[in-house]
Amino acid sequence: MHENFRIAVVGLRGMWAHRWLGLATAWVAGAIALAALAVVPAKYEASARIFANTDSILNPLMTGLTVQPNEDTRIVMLSRLLISRPNVEKLVQTVGLDAQARSEEDRARIVDSVMKTLEIKGAGRDNLNRDNLYTLTFRDVDPGRAKQAVATLASMFMESSKGGKVDDTIAAKKFIDEQIAVYEKKLQEAENRLKEFKLRYSGLTPEEGKDFFARMSETNALLSQARLELREAERAREAYRSGLASEETAAADPGTGASAGASGKLAEVDARIDSQRRNLDSMLQRYTESHPDVLGARRVIQELEEQRRELIAANRKSGVSAIQPATTGQRASETLKVSLAQAEASVASLSSRVAEYAERYDRLKAQAALVPQLEAEYAQLNRDYDVNRKNYESLVARRESATISAQMQSVAGVSDFRLVDPPRVAPRPVWPNSRVLVPLALILALAAGLLAAYIANEARPTFYDGRSLREVSGLPLLGVVSLIVSEPRRLAERSSMFRFLGGVGALLGTYLASFIVLEMLTARLV
Repeated sequence: MHENFRIAVVGLRGMWAHRWLGLATAWVAGAIALAALAVVPAKYEASARIFANTDSILNPLMTGLTVQPNEDTRIVMLSRLLISRPNVEKLVQTVGLDAQARSEEDRARIVDSVMKTLEIKGAGRDNLNRDNLYTLTFRDVDPGRAKQAVATLASMFMESSKGGKVDDTIAAKKFIDEQIAVYEKKLQEAENRLKEFKLRYSGLTPEEGKDFFARMSETNALLSQARLELREAERAREAYRSGLASEETAAADPGTGASAGASGKLAEVDARIDSQRRNLDSMLQRYTESHPDVLGARRVIQELEEQRRELIAANRKSGVSAIQPATTGQRASETLKVSLAQAEASVASLSSRVAEYAERYDRLKAQAALVPQLEAEYAQLNRDYDVNRKNYESLVARRESATISAQMQSVAGVSDFRLVDPPRVAPRPVWPNSRVLVPLALILALAAGLLAAYIANEARPTFYDGRSLREVSGLPLLGVVSLIVSEPRRLAERSSMFRFLGGVGALLGTYLASFIVLEMLTARLV
């Protein structure tokens, strides 16, 4: 810390030795700055506050936007809409801003400059422009011309808001009608394509929430069920055939009953009863109790059980005649023939059903390779149709909204623009601002003087202590000889210091006088 302080003191002493150079530099820089401030033409700002119904002006531009723009974006859009090149060209000619233009290029540059100078700013508090108030500003070296430019532009806005609504509404409705006709044609074409697709690929498009593969799976399940029923019917038919063959054999050899083959007949009857019961169980899974096949099967079982009881009774009596069993067997044979005929009919019906389901399943299986492509094409057609339909309905709704808005504006007669505060010019120029620029010029002049003294000290350094000389030269220092200042030298240094302070004071006084003069020159009312 002490070392840094010593270095700073040594540097300040060196700069003090070149103080006259720094003072001269400060005077030169200050004079240049004041001359520049005096030469720069003053610009005055004229302003007017207007009411702009941005909801009415900008809504046609913002219709359909997902996110409404913020206030800054609304101001930019309003500026581009109002400060258009035709309006600015008319303004330049009316006010006479192009009086010094000698060519079209000069006039174009003036128009570009005016478009950059004109500004529209929100006039609401805290930048929340809820009242749709905007400030229109323009700067020019002539305060009267600046005020006239703002007044002319405000008048142009008023006039344009009175006559342009009807034309804009008619143009908007015409454009919407053209778009409606285009989308109506697209919608009809999409409907025709969808109808032709359904007719060409009937049965292959998704219908009633059930796609192709669901129908294919359902057909396969029906085919499996039909095949199962066919196998059951075929087993029942074989059982009827076996029972009928046994009855016919028994009827052809009636003498073998009670004596030699009584036990064999009993076993055969038991087998037939067991077969009929299995057949009955299979039928009950498919038919009700009142079905003819079920009733016939039960009747056959009852007759076989009756025959079994008779055989058992015949075995107990050795001399029983075989006429009664033969009569019972004839009745059972007739019943079996009826049941066999019914079973044959059931087998034929189920065979036809199986063939139909098999053919249908094979056809669906052959078409399965085309289904993904057809479903994708069908979805694309539906998507195109939905998009065209939504756009068409949206355009129709917008047309109705435009019609209602036009009628409402014609009845209400509300203008999009209204002048709230008339044009006025600030009493002080906005450029150059002497209250800021004069003190800034003084600070820059003093900084230039200090910089000049510092550079001179660095270019021709002076050593004020032995330590600095030893550090710079790197040679051993034998000693330091002190300077005894004489009285005439002391008086000369004091006089030099007073002259320097006088020069600095004169510089400050000059800037103060310049500040007062500029304030007096600019303190005029427009």
